[in-house]
Order: sequence, then structure tokens, then C-alpha cells
Amino acid sequence: MSAPLSSFPTHATPLAPHDALGRPLRDLRLSVIDACNFRCPYCMPADRIPDDHGLDAASRLSFDEIETLVRGFARLGVRKLRLTGGEPLLRKGLPDLVRRLARIEGIEDLALTTNGSLLAHHAQALRDAGLHRITVSLDALDPAIFAAMSGGRGRIDDVLAGIAAATTAGFAPIKLNCVVQRGVNESQVLPLAAFARERGHVLRFIEYMDVGTCNGWRRDAVVPSAELRDMLHARWPLRPLDPNYRGEVAARYAYADGAGEIGFVSSVTAPFCGDCHRARISADGTLYTCLFAAEGQPLRATLQHGEDAVVDAVAHAWMRRADRYSEIRGAASASRRHVEMYLVGG
Repeated sequence: MSAPLSSFPTHATPLAPHDALGRPLRDLRLSVIDACNFRCPYCMPADRIPDDHGLDAASRLSFDEIETLVRGFARLGVRKLRLTGGEPLLRKGLPDLVRRLARIEGIEDLALTTNGSLLAHHAQALRDAGLHRITVSLDALDPAIFAAMSGGRGRIDDVLAGIAAATTAGFAPIKLNCVVQRGVNESQVLPLAAFARERGHVLRFIEYMDVGTCNGWRRDAVVPSAELRDMLHARWPLRPLDPNYRGEVAARYAYADGAGEIGFVSSVTAPFCGDCHRARISADGTLYTCLFAAEGQPLRATLQHGEDAVVDAVAHAWMRRADRYSEIRGAASASRRHVEMYLVGG
């Protein structure tokens, strides 16, 4: 379990910018590749995104550029780093990058989010390289529902093998993320909870969000976290837990029988913008200060001038930040465009 943000040392952060709403920069989500081997309809629908998307290696930051970027963010106060995609395990040599990032002073928590389909082949190497935590996106256990939700590209057996390999490699607990859509995978809520309980994994249910513009989001497809919580509480009584740290996005609950915990991420029905301390970097080096941002700030050219230039550019961008889309969603223009989820890792 990561330490509370308030306990992180500040001696290595000569500059700790706060945004226009007083929020610090503590958490970085960094995409290492835009490509994905799935075509999940809520993220990267096959009829909108071509199969060869994200395969141009020249468009991505190099490992040297990524390391320079992360060093700059660490100087600004970032303590949590999550590698995302696309599907990050498609990036060749990823354990080598993890090894480099794990040595950066100030990074206390180094994690990876994956669809798990390739994890069985990489789990041990990632652990040996210094990766701390793994999150697997898992929207269903039923083979047919899982296949449909992966755009016909995924096999549940591959993902389960990946989770088992990560467990053997020493990643514990593994976090499982499930996006619930009404009329799609509600039937999987209780089976997924039972699966996580039996194996000691930490399950997070995530409300279906209007990230990007290609997924055809509709509010009536959102299953509110409160509805899911009530469903689970009726089967396994729950009790609320205090946050691990200020700004934690999941509302956490413990099973009353002691069989672990479960969480709910409620960006639609219970926004948490007020404590958001996350920045996101796309695979091409563009900074986004909100998951629902309309545009970002390219940093690749800045990287050519070194770490100090990155620190300066990011600090100034963060101090101008006033994003709070989830809190004003109802008043926001329906035609507003958002960065696509597969570019910034959700």
C-alpha cells in the first residue's frame, strides 16, 4: 500500500506548483504506446479506430525522453507514476524502461495498467525490473461477454493466465478495474466480486464515462456506483473505509466478513475534481491536465532542451490549470470534444 501523500518527503521538490484551484501535482499517468490489441467499444471501437493505429514507433517518446520527462515531474512533486497505453505491454523492451524509472529519486509508487492478455509472458520480468503494482482491466468473466467487450479481440483465459502469473511473480494484491455499462455487463458484477474475494484481489467498479468522442457515450448507459454498492452489500455486507490519502479517486469499502475490500470510482455521479492531482502524458509527449481535456500541450520539443526545460514548462502549465469537467458536466457543451481514452490511458 502506498504511503499517504502528506507523508511524502518534500526535500527533493524545489518547486511544488499548485494549480489555479490550489491542487498540487502528485500523480502522473504516462502512456508508452497508443496501440492496443483490443478494441473495447467504450474506449477504442473497431469501427472508428483502424487496426494499425499507434504502430508508428517514430511517433512515440523514446525511453531516454520518457526518463527525462519523469525526472522533471518528480522534481515537481510527482510521487506516483502509472504506465498506461493503449496496451503498454505492446511496447518492446518495457521491463528495461521500468528498470530505469524505478531508479528515479522521488518516485515512490510505480504501477502499470494492462488488459492482461500479454501479462503471462511479462509479469516476472516486470517484477524483477522494479515494478511495484499491476492493475488489470477486467470487465467480464463470461467468455462471450468478455469477447464482445474486447471488440472480439480478447480471450478471458489469456487474461486469467496473466493475473495468475502476476500473482506468482509477487504482485499482491492485484487491482482489477471493471467498467460497468447498463445492459452490457451488469450480470458480471457479482461473479467478478466473488472472483476477487476468493483470490485476494482488489476490485474497482468504474462508472462508464464520457471520455473521448468516439464511444457514443450516453448517460442512461451509466450504472451509478450507489446501485452497484447496494447490490454487493445485499450479497456481502460492506462497511466504508477511510481514504488512504487525500485525492484517492475510489470510495473504498471492506467486506464485513473480512474477505478484503472493494471500491467504486464515481466520476459521473459523485465527481472528485476538487482533490484531483493527476497529470497525463500521451505516447507522443503531449501533456493533458484532465482526463476530459479538449487539447494538450506538446512537450516533445521541450524535451530536447533537457530536464530543466521540462520542469519549467510543466510547472507553468500546471499553475494555469483550472480543470473540473466532472463537476460541471451538466453545464458543459454537448459538442465539446475530449481527448480519446486510448491516448491517455483512462
